[in-house]
Amino acid sequence: MRKSSEARSASGTVVSNKMDKTITVLVERRVKHPIYGKYIKRSNKIHAHDPENVCQEGDLVTIEETKPISKSKAWKLSSVDRKATII
Repeated sequence: MRKSSEARSASGTVVSNKMDKTITVLVERRVKHPIYGKYIKRSNKIHAHDPENVCQEGDLVTIEETKPISKSKAWKLSSVDRKATII
C-alpha cells in the first residue's frame, strides 16, 4: 500500500448512489490498440466510500485509493468536481 500522499486517484461519473455511504463510480480510460492503433474506451466500476451521502447520480467526482473499508470498497470520495444537472 502506498503512503497517503502517494495514493492513486481517478475521476469518473457516479452511476449509482442507492447504497448507504457508498457510491459506484464509472471510470473510463482510453487505450491504444496494440496492433491497429485505434483508441478504445475501457471502463471500470469502482465502489467508493461517501460518508456524508453528498453524491447524486451523474456527478463528476474524484476518488482516491485507501485502505480496505469493506469487501468491495478500497476507495474514498476525494471531491465532487461537478454536480449533475437536475432536469
